[in-house]
Amino acid sequence: MEKEHIYDQTYKDYLSRIAELDFPFIADKLGIKIDGHQVVIPFFGKLYRLSAKGITDSSNRQPHLSVSVILCKYLLMCPMIEPLGGNWMSFKDFKDAAPLVHAFSNTVTRPIAETFSGRLSALEACGQQMGGCPPAEEFPYDLGLQFDALPRVPLWLLFNDQDDEFPAQCGVLFEKRTEKFIDMECLA
Repeated sequence: MEKEHIYDQTYKDYLSRIAELDFPFIADKLGIKIDGHQVVIPFFGKLYRLSAKGITDSSNRQPHLSVSVILCKYLLMCPMIEPLGGNWMSFKDFKDAAPLVHAFSNTVTRPIAETFSGRLSALEACGQQMGGCPPAEEFPYDLGLQFDALPRVPLWLLFNDQDDEFPAQCGVLFEKRTEKFIDMECLA
């Protein structure tokens, strides 16, 4: 119950800070749209509306708290100048990621590898359903998919299926500029 209270307080704090933002400035920098007194942010292909009153999904429901926090942090961290893209790197290579590397492995790469081991076509179908497409660059992996998690925050999912010698492995790459748009805790 105490944890819920803390999350609720954090959410309210974020909303009060969002109320002070210059939406036209942020929309331009982040590549998002304004609709009245709200901004509309696509997150893995789903649209969310944010305003000082709250966050809603396309069904007009409040999304899971983790999604709400990510969207709030994305708005609140908006850089003054848009950083250049490119320079792909793994999560562990970000300067503030060290304390979260184990959590990232436990919640992202390992579950994907274990769930889709021997099921490459299922991973590809799920990835495409979430908006994944082949990345612009070639990598020596059995499957590579690029996702636009948020505008200006793409990621690459790289997957090698199990074989006679090795278990399935999953990797995720982000542009270096990602750390300017979202903090490491949200990224994890």
